[in-house]
Amino acid sequence: MSAWVLHVDLDQFIAAVEIARRPELRGRPVVVGGNGDPAERAVVATASYEAREFGVQSGMPLRLAAKRCPDAVFLATDAPAYQEVSDRVMARLRELPVVVEVLGWDEAFLGLDTENITAENGGTDDPEAFAAEVRRAVEDETGLSCSVGIGDNKLRAKLATGFAKPAGIFRLTRENWWAVMAELPTDALWGIGRKTAKKLAAAGFTTVLQLAGADADDLAARFGPRLGPWYRVLAGGIGDAEVTATPYVARSRSRETTFQQDLTDPARIAEEIDALAVRVARDVVAEGHPAARVAVKVRFAPFHTHTHSITLPEPTSDAAAIGRAAREVLGMFTLGRPVRLLGVRAEFPHPPA
Repeated sequence: MSAWVLHVDLDQFIAAVEIARRPELRGRPVVVGGNGDPAERAVVATASYEAREFGVQSGMPLRLAAKRCPDAVFLATDAPAYQEVSDRVMARLRELPVVVEVLGWDEAFLGLDTENITAENGGTDDPEAFAAEVRRAVEDETGLSCSVGIGDNKLRAKLATGFAKPAGIFRLTRENWWAVMAELPTDALWGIGRKTAKKLAAAGFTTVLQLAGADADDLAARFGPRLGPWYRVLAGGIGDAEVTATPYVARSRSRETTFQQDLTDPARIAEEIDALAVRVARDVVAEGHPAARVAVKVRFAPFHTHTHSITLPEPTSDAAAIGRAAREVLGMFTLGRPVRLLGVRAEFPHPPA
């Protein structure tokens, strides 16, 4: 019998929830974000697969999404609805003979010991058969589709889900790692984004195989003593295999506002930061964990985003202290350009104090 890690990812989750509530939208390009008005300043939360065919992506300004897909249906985000469906999915997964580690609204790791599923699967060591059962359970509970990646650790299971999408099952382990991953670009790895991939390419590492064969000392010199060698470990498919059922604990709470008209008055900007800090402080109190750091995000027109943060003298849930810290961080910015977005984030100590 074997132990496996499964990664469950709900397909086009937010869009799927909206389409389930509006069946007449099935098969049409659907974009969810902001208040659902593409003329407003907001970004895409998610897009249906039909909209993605037009190049609409998460994080893209709604106005650009409307240009790329003029016939799309734009809908406002409804976080409570997504949370309710997510809670039902996770509760259903916890009824299965697995350990469930929730990653967010739409994904979770499952720790599967096939000894626990012999009765259900006729005594066979078959994680694909169990993955199919997971897909059926999610669909029966919510009507939603999910993809399941199977791996011998979390990294490989997470990456396997990408090959499984949409609505499929894929296994990625040590046995087929190089056959599947060797010639892919480095940003195919979980943990390496486009910017890092460009830096790696400039250093001569364009594929997963090249990165795996890099000298650890050379990577440390180029990218830092922690990150450099870690990139090489990722390229080898090495990762944590332990799935823990500890409840999800938020790392931070944040609030942000996109302004329909750019802000240029420093006093008005400071007032908006104060208001955001008050909202964040309320979230901190509701979370029950004191804030250890406070960060401020400023997006200058047209779309240049910068973030600064400070560590508080001691963790606190006091609104005044969080507000003062946010003002102090705002002072780190040079406010000589129009501002289109402001955000305040409170970060919790880990483990929570």
